[in-house]
Amino acid sequence: MTDQATKPNNHLIEIKDYGQSIWMDNLTRDMIQSGELKALVENGGICGITTNPAIFEKAMMGNVIYDADIEAGIRSGLPIYKVYESLTFADIRNACDILRPVYESSNGLDGYVSIEVPPTIADDTQATIEEARRYYQEIGRENVMIKIPGTTAGLPAVEQVISEGINVNVTLLFSVDSYIETAWAYIRGLEKRLESGKDVSKSASVASFFLSRIDSNIDKRIDAKLKKVLMIST
Repeated sequence: MTDQATKPNNHLIEIKDYGQSIWMDNLTRDMIQSGELKALVENGGICGITTNPAIFEKAMMGNVIYDADIEAGIRSGLPIYKVYESLTFADIRNACDILRPVYESSNGLDGYVSIEVPPTIADDTQATIEEARRYYQEIGRENVMIKIPGTTAGLPAVEQVISEGINVNVTLLFSVDSYIETAWAYIRGLEKRLESGKDVSKSASVASFFLSRIDSNIDKRIDAKLKKVLMIST
């Protein structure tokens, strides 16, 4: 029997005691098929996943695990973007299934997997709405989140798809004002949904505030000031 007193603490699990959840900013087919993702969810404290095109590009580049499906898509005459979607949608579905127990046990607070609409439509509100609808329908998982940029064109799309019961991860937030605007878009979406007599109990949204980008910017400024101080002191 393992001595519980000597067992190392898992701080990712402990953080739940403080009302916090850890979501992983990564997803690969290797993690899904090897059982690594399931282990991280069941024993590692991971409560959700967020992805973007850069993450999937990194996962697929030079990775033979995707080759058979890529070849099958090309042989069937699919355009490149459809081949890409077939791969990413499959990974998102499988990840959603793995996280489904977290979604159910948390009553929809956690257990989501997010996928981003194409960055090429970031300035097109209607195209963003249409793609969010399509992604949500084709992926077909209740615990999928559609990632939409919190831009001038993106926020009206957030409001609309929230009103339609589509979960949203609002990304590219760099300021408190942007966060406030995002929160109001979410609230307006919920109000529209209520006005139409539909249930809002399962309408979820996440605001992805880019602290890492702010940290990187500040780190560069600190390094520059330190160099200046060192030059003066010498």
